[in-house]
Amino acid sequence: MSLTTKIRWIALNKCVNFLYNPIGCVLLNNCKCIMDYTALKNRIKKHEGFRNTVYLDSLGKATIGYGHLLTEEDDFEEGIQYDKSLLENLFDKDFNRSAYNAEQLLEGIDVCDTAREVIVEMVFQLGIGGVSKFKKMFEALRNKDYNKAADEMLNSAWYRQTPSRCEELSNLMRKCQA
Repeated sequence: MSLTTKIRWIALNKCVNFLYNPIGCVLLNNCKCIMDYTALKNRIKKHEGFRNTVYLDSLGKATIGYGHLLTEEDDFEEGIQYDKSLLENLFDKDFNRSAYNAEQLLEGIDVCDTAREVIVEMVFQLGIGGVSKFKKMFEALRNKDYNKAADEMLNSAWYRQTPSRCEELSNLMRKCQA
């Protein structure tokens, strides 16, 4: 996030601890927010589903909670049921990281809030590396061509892996076209 973007966020949010937590005021509701992410969080949870045990996702990768892809830093074990509050906290961390990474991808691109939410959800599911490969989608967003951006979402391996979710999000993207 550029210094200009950070200053804009601080000014809009009057957030005291912004410098300590670059996305705190947007996501942690500790000051006035630009966006309310409650509906987005609920939509991601619906799409991801919830399991309190380790499972393999659609690509065969070990996952837990609301679609948290296990990493070497995680110490979750197969066959153990974990407390939902622990996994809710893990979701919040994953969500915050996704929102921050989405802001990185959208830096310098002025988009409607709905498009911003779509990019956050894409980053949650695909990671920043996966979403950064949608070059034509980002070009369309730069041109405020939300229909073209939605078409580019559908023209992807992501669509073939999770077509219903991709269609739903592309339809949301199209709603930005005024």
